Amino acid sequence: MRALLQRVSGCAVRSGGHEVSRIGPGLLVLLGVAASDGEADVDFIVGKVINLRVFDDAEGRLNLSLAETGGELMVVSQFTLYGDARKGRRPSYIEAATPERAKELYELACERFAAAGFPPARGVFQARMEVELINDGPVTLMLES
Repeated sequence: MRALLQRVSGCAVRSGGHEVSRIGPGLLVLLGVAASDGEADVDFIVGKVINLRVFDDAEGRLNLSLAETGGELMVVSQFTLYGDARKGRRPSYIEAATPERAKELYELACERFAAAGFPPARGVFQARMEVELINDGPVTLMLES
């Protein structure tokens, strides 16, 4: 499982010409699911996102986590995180999970975030979306289980 984590001042998702979700300061997580992923991968990513120290403390150091700041969370499914563009001109997505399996684990991740006290705003699974964000810092990290 891969998660591209971005600290944001704000983030909004639109699909079909309508806004479907919006958050204020917090984290945007673009979540990619591999064919080999399972529940342990979900738990790893959820724990890491909640507890990773990517927010500034009083001295301006990246020393506080989402759990400590009470920031908001947006989770958007992103199968292209498993695109392999090393050969040719068209990325291969052979490592990505099937849409059915990816949706199952995406939903599980959202449930686990909510159970931990961080109910996420969401994108629309398998839909064309416009994701608008203000990257704060910028702070962007790739997480992999």
